[in-house]
Amino acid sequence: MKWYNGRIVIMKALVTGCAGFIGSNLTDQLLKDKFQVIGIDSLTTYYSKEMKKSNIRNALRNKNFYFIEKDILKIKNFPEVDFVFHLAAQAGVRDSWGKNFHSYVKDNVEVTQRLLEFYKDFKIKKFVYSSSSSVYGDSKLPMNENSILKPISPYGVTKLDAENLCYLYWKNYNLPIISLRYFSVYGPRQRPDMVIYKIVKSIINGNEMLIYGNGEQKRDFTYIDDVVNAIIVSANMNFTGEVFNVGGGSTISINNLVKEIETITGEKAIINYSEKVKGDAKDTWADLSKIKQLLNWYPKFDIKSGLREYIYWYKYEYKS
Repeated sequence: MKWYNGRIVIMKALVTGCAGFIGSNLTDQLLKDKFQVIGIDSLTTYYSKEMKKSNIRNALRNKNFYFIEKDILKIKNFPEVDFVFHLAAQAGVRDSWGKNFHSYVKDNVEVTQRLLEFYKDFKIKKFVYSSSSSVYGDSKLPMNENSILKPISPYGVTKLDAENLCYLYWKNYNLPIISLRYFSVYGPRQRPDMVIYKIVKSIINGNEMLIYGNGEQKRDFTYIDDVVNAIIVSANMNFTGEVFNVGGGSTISINNLVKEIETITGEKAIINYSEKVKGDAKDTWADLSKIKQLLNWYPKFDIKSGLREYIYWYKYEYKS
């Protein structure tokens, strides 16, 4: 909602993947900011539909939210909006191999092209594409936006393909694109296949947990509130045709992550180590120089404060 010539103008936004982890948190924030939000989600069975429906429970009560449950490739015409936030994707590195690869091409590449092709003919203010640190593979640390991109998983390949599509629609049609590369996002509503969800659930319930590899692999974990803030900041800035890292700004090994969660919960982990999974990067770490300089964006949550927020939510607000 903004003021123009003494009158209030309501901004309209399309959020694809609105029932997912990041998409639902973004949707709630946009509604708080008095946007009209059209959300699209096909509610795929990658994880529980009930969990996804729960994610948008509050949004559905809001008169400024309209939900479309449909596959994007089956939609002929999309709504006229001011902003497009494209988060719909087939997630998961481990499942992207073999027979599942076609769904990653469809949901990550073809869907992105479909949206770009439609909105190239409209005067939108910004198209924000949600990419992934998986495009880097085992790149030199810290990972910089100018690094050579060599993804090591089919998932990473499809996210990079979609990024490249965004660039060419900016280059050829002047579509106002921004691509954001997220680093290991965590927080309320995160998917049940994500490492922090699994560790917290196992420790609190006293169950054995599985860690792939020796646990010394390091990750740059990013709290969900920081990611949502980065999305909104990037949409409101004048830069287009750019790619930005969105990370927590520091790294922690999985073993030390477990120790932090043990300290916060007061419980002890039961760990079973397993073989490293193909496609998992050895380490990730975001170079945040570009987003700090151009967008004046900084993460507000370090790993300890983010874990405390998430664990409180899990124990007292979430029913697993």
